[in-house]
Amino acid sequence: MRRREFLRCGGALALEAMVRSSLWRPGCDEGAYGPLGPPDENDVQLPPSFRSRILAVSGEEVPGTGYVWHGAPDGGAVFPVHGGWIYVSNAELVPGGGVGVLRFDPSGRIVDAYAICSGTRRNCAGGATPWGTWLSCEEVPDGLVYECDPGGREPAVPRPALGRFQHEAVASDPVDRRLYLTEDRPDGRLYRFTPNAWERLDGGVLEVAELFGADSLRWHRVPNPTPGPGAIATRHQVPQSTRFRGGEGIVWDRGHVYFTTKDDDRVWDLDVAASTLRVLYQPAPSLPLAGVDNIAATRHGELIVAEDGGNMELVVITRSRRVLPLLRIVGHDDSELAGPAFDPTGTRLYLSSQRGRDGRGITLEVRGPFRPLR
Repeated sequence: MRRREFLRCGGALALEAMVRSSLWRPGCDEGAYGPLGPPDENDVQLPPSFRSRILAVSGEEVPGTGYVWHGAPDGGAVFPVHGGWIYVSNAELVPGGGVGVLRFDPSGRIVDAYAICSGTRRNCAGGATPWGTWLSCEEVPDGLVYECDPGGREPAVPRPALGRFQHEAVASDPVDRRLYLTEDRPDGRLYRFTPNAWERLDGGVLEVAELFGADSLRWHRVPNPTPGPGAIATRHQVPQSTRFRGGEGIVWDRGHVYFTTKDDDRVWDLDVAASTLRVLYQPAPSLPLAGVDNIAATRHGELIVAEDGGNMELVVITRSRRVLPLLRIVGHDDSELAGPAFDPTGTRLYLSSQRGRDGRGITLEVRGPFRPLR
């Protein structure tokens, strides 16, 4: 019930106005690509003509690689590389953390697995950069963002200019050349970072959002992005900044930044050019999406939202703002779905059940006739 509560926070009048103008519409029972069938051998309910396979299990060697897959797989992304592609996956472990990868050949066969980041803490979500690196976020009060090389050639590098706080995820805007960041706290903030030079994250300006009026945003520079012990936290340094209830996944797509907040189960839509913010989705008993978490955008302009709890579904928000389940995992009652990302062909979808059926994470591939949704 925690995720279904409606609690007011800073900017309450503006938030309620946006809720009333939200464009979400109820979906239907049959799902985004047809009715979901019975669970397959991997506990996945899929539409017709779709199938799943298990790629890696926490604590077990990825077959043929010698690499033991990490626990608590969370945020992920796909990177095209010469001769195939790479799927990166965070480890939301306490203690511990880090990032592991699966490397595929052009046929989709796993040819290698290895770590690209270690010695960090509770790596939750993150985001891919346009220049081909992975930003992995520490979800701890003094957490940092680490820039990682998916190929494993270069060591992971901390990027303190992006702030020291309880990071969740990052989205890169290649047009305005800025990064947007969420903070996973009940009174977390929305941030943006403008680097001094694009493709370099060793310096720049960190700002925090203020919502005013019905849906307008303005940004304030954070005076001290890297507060030490006993100093004022970033989220409290600008009193007029707006609180967001548990920031989760975030993604940029076609001039918009979409992000989720778990404590009020909302999906938000930030129009970058207009500098406006509205609620794109809020929960209702007739809708299939609850427990919003990671979010991804498809090449056709839909959004895919992973559930932490709820019915353990990946849910599609279509361009016409219908809300429809894509798949469901059964029997993983104490888990959450994480890391949705498509391969370069758009025919394979990767995701993880963070704690699986028995506490061990499972990373899967789903193949099927993915296509533009009507």
